[in-house]
Amino acid sequence: MSERDGTADERALAGVRVLDFSQQIAGPYCSKLFVDAGADVIKVEPATGDALRRGSPSTAEPDGRDAPLFTFLNAGKQSVVGTVADSQVAALLAEADLVIEAHGLTCDGPSDDRPGLDVAALREAHPALVVLSITPYGLAGPWADRGANEFTLQAESGSTAMRALLGQEPFQAGGRVGEWAAGCFGAVAALPAVLRARATGRGEHIDLSILETANFVFTNYSETMNRLMNGSPADPEHAFLAPSVETPSIEPTADGFVGFCTNSRQQFSDFLLMIERPDLQADEALAQFAGRLMRFDEWTGIMRPWLSGKTTAEIIELASLLRIPVAPIGNGETVLAHEQLAERGVFGPDAEGRFLQPRRPYRIDDAGPKTPPPAPQLGEHADSAAFRDREAEPGATAEADGALPLEGLRILDLTAWWAGPAATQVLASFGAEVIHVESTTRPDGLRMVGGMMQAHYDQWWDACPHFLHANSNKLGVTLDLANPRGLALLEELIGQCDAVVENFTPRVLDNFGLSWERVREINPRAILLRMPAFGLSGPWRDHPGFAQTMEQLSGLAWVTGHVDDQPRIPRGPCDPVAGMHAAFALLVALEQRKASGHGHHVESTMVEAALNIAAEQVLEWSAFGRLLGREGNRSPLAAPQGLYACAEGPGATDRWLALSVATDAQWRALREALGRPEWAMDPALETRAGRRAAHDSIDAHLGAWTAGRDRAELVALLRARGVFASEVTSPCRLLQTNPQLRARRYFERPEHPVVSAMPLPGLPFRYEGVERWLRTPAPTLGQHNEAVLCGILGLPREALEELEADGVIGSRPAGL
Repeated sequence: MSERDGTADERALAGVRVLDFSQQIAGPYCSKLFVDAGADVIKVEPATGDALRRGSPSTAEPDGRDAPLFTFLNAGKQSVVGTVADSQVAALLAEADLVIEAHGLTCDGPSDDRPGLDVAALREAHPALVVLSITPYGLAGPWADRGANEFTLQAESGSTAMRALLGQEPFQAGGRVGEWAAGCFGAVAALPAVLRARATGRGEHIDLSILETANFVFTNYSETMNRLMNGSPADPEHAFLAPSVETPSIEPTADGFVGFCTNSRQQFSDFLLMIERPDLQADEALAQFAGRLMRFDEWTGIMRPWLSGKTTAEIIELASLLRIPVAPIGNGETVLAHEQLAERGVFGPDAEGRFLQPRRPYRIDDAGPKTPPPAPQLGEHADSAAFRDREAEPGATAEADGALPLEGLRILDLTAWWAGPAATQVLASFGAEVIHVESTTRPDGLRMVGGMMQAHYDQWWDACPHFLHANSNKLGVTLDLANPRGLALLEELIGQCDAVVENFTPRVLDNFGLSWERVREINPRAILLRMPAFGLSGPWRDHPGFAQTMEQLSGLAWVTGHVDDQPRIPRGPCDPVAGMHAAFALLVALEQRKASGHGHHVESTMVEAALNIAAEQVLEWSAFGRLLGREGNRSPLAAPQGLYACAEGPGATDRWLALSVATDAQWRALREALGRPEWAMDPALETRAGRRAAHDSIDAHLGAWTAGRDRAELVALLRARGVFASEVTSPCRLLQTNPQLRARRYFERPEHPVVSAMPLPGLPFRYEGVERWLRTPAPTLGQHNEAVLCGILGLPREALEELEADGVIGSRPAGL
């Protein structure tokens, strides 16, 4: 077996050929996911190389070697230097299944990162080719050619306006999460298209927007939530979501910090029990997220004295006993020693032993992935770059016009909350028939978040925005699995499905007797995808975990927040990011089934997905002993960068201007816009390093300049000069304020029987032949019991009535 062969699951995509023209994070992370599953990836670089080879000013390799982050993202790839006009690159294009381009995002100095691809001509010459284009705003729309970086995209997407202490300056999510998430979504978008193209000869052009990705992963469906709560978005003073922080969340202890989340009423009630305040369990206002925000100081004064008297370890032990999601606050140093991650061997050395890195975030048939080969030197394969030979493929099969790539696939969805449903939702959007299973006694936890809508909807359990999106395009059934008849019907459904997906803590499926061995006995060709928070083994195996927990443990919270404040969670991205990694893993396993002829067991953990997108912190610590931390709204990639207050507006964030000077040329342009004041003419400010050193002074001058001025006028003034300036936009009013999202029809309106045609995000990418992603609304509770149990399993109508009379199925939560 050669170095590039790997284990069976690492060869699942053997024969898939990827030509990657991208730089920085998003495109390379997308192609890394392909490499990790066995695909051939050849990286085409300019003569200066991928800018990420050099690292950032604060993370550059001291001896001039490639930066650890570049090495992590590009391990196992080949490298050539060239352009599309070169004969070598043209020959590789003719053999590729997937071409990745990512351009328009300025991250590290001046560069023209457009590879010069004529996508239309390419696809005409190679009809089976799939092209993935990753850009800040998408390829069409009024902002298509607008410059951006992660900071301004977060401001425009509604992300930045999600996070602030009451009345204080909002702050970005650290760690360039939007770019990592774009790479993950890109891989999930590309793989079904590639597999379809290889089978049918029908290629695709995928147009992915990082702006839409940031809105998708950061804003928790705030646009929809605001409308559900208020009926209309017209009045910004009454927008439901003002900038805030969650509480309880990251809290100080006797020896550091600890992180919680209390997404459910039960979790908050147990939290009160833990801090020895059961007398507050009847306080309805405190039980609600909004109520705790309204009484923030009072509530903080209640919990902090108890928490500060206990060590982090003591609190974790107590919270775990009560099944409250809890975690220590990790960073690049401490996460390496976490008992769960250490026992499971999550981190290992890179191929050259320079640093530690997280492994691929999924396992198939309990096989641990081996360390990928080293990342290539610039142009290392100039004379040898080639895709591996592959077996002759059968001729293209006919496909109905407009067919989606996963049509004909049936998935049994046992997931709940957001991460699991996000995985199955994207598969349903690609055409899979997904059957979402709940029970009337234990509905999906996301439904119960709809309790905030009780004043607006009688069927409030059908009105949670997260549920409305994450379960669109699915069929919905109820089955009481504690009843032998309900469990028997579930097993019958397993026999009719290609895959089963679940995200309970491991003990739950075990308690139902639905082990991998049992699933395989029922259906030898079924894939079982399990999505535990921390994994199927280890001391934290049965600990519950949510997105907040992963952000706390992985280090993402460590790099989010103001310098003079504590760590703060980014608020949400780890759910959809875990979902996309799991969806990709399932597609890899399905492809492996074609070769093996049998089903496979897939473990895709939330925490390892989070650790992959937070990888830079571990890379830098293990390579150089550098502990990356919070910078508020600043960045080593731009200076000055920050939020600057303008004239007051009607909304809570309407006065904040996001400004990011990513290049020296932009600094000179900003200086001109300022009128060339004496302070700005200091030669020390000609370089980014000089401006970083003088950031406090520059901020004071810029704050005085923006104060009292109209924000929209300043954005227009600065944008006209090529300076990245954006409004910090409320996530509740993007449909009204963002012309790019409107032009791309990012928000879709499936007609729902309870909430009507409520705007929901589609997906942050476009297929050429897909008009809309949300074809059918999320099901009401038990809506498709008859369609599934009678239509698929063949039960007679009388049996259905008997099951409903006995409470095995139903259409209303028990007790309501």
